[in-house]
Amino acid sequence: MPDDSDASNPPNLTRPIDPATRIGHVHLKVADLDRALAFYCGVLGFEVVTQRPGAVFISAGGYHHHIALNTWESHGGSPPPQGSTGLFHLAILYPTRAALADALRRLAAAGIPLDGASDHGVSEALYLRDPDQNGVELYWDKPKDAWPRTADGAITMPTHRLNIEDLLREGAAG
Repeated sequence: MPDDSDASNPPNLTRPIDPATRIGHVHLKVADLDRALAFYCGVLGFEVVTQRPGAVFISAGGYHHHIALNTWESHGGSPPPQGSTGLFHLAILYPTRAALADALRRLAAAGIPLDGASDHGVSEALYLRDPDQNGVELYWDKPKDAWPRTADGAITMPTHRLNIEDLLREGAAG
């Protein structure tokens, strides 16, 4: 990236990014591709788009890939130790509360435990670990007009216990 700045004309680092920018995909190092596919495709329902030696690319809805899984540097490896840097969690955004409830049912049927479940005011989220101990957040965003705000209009994001039973009832009705 060219650097057009000089000491008398520094770049504008406070200018916001284009609001249409999105996170396109995440690429995870895993120890075992079959085990990772059993979780991401077998439990969560992603579909394989393409494969190459040591890697599989998966998506929802036919996108080129939302998640890439590879063993290029990690075949048979172990998770990073606690207290090290790296990915905190991968967050998967579901389109509706009913779709999140379906994900919860899939996890329960597969016997995958939750690390937590939170209502953040702006979203409802389920937290868990994949087979390689990567953190995974499954969530849906509440409508923007329902997001909690301060008196001056700033968004607040509390962490309250998510009512799992209520989520499952909504999903069953939805």
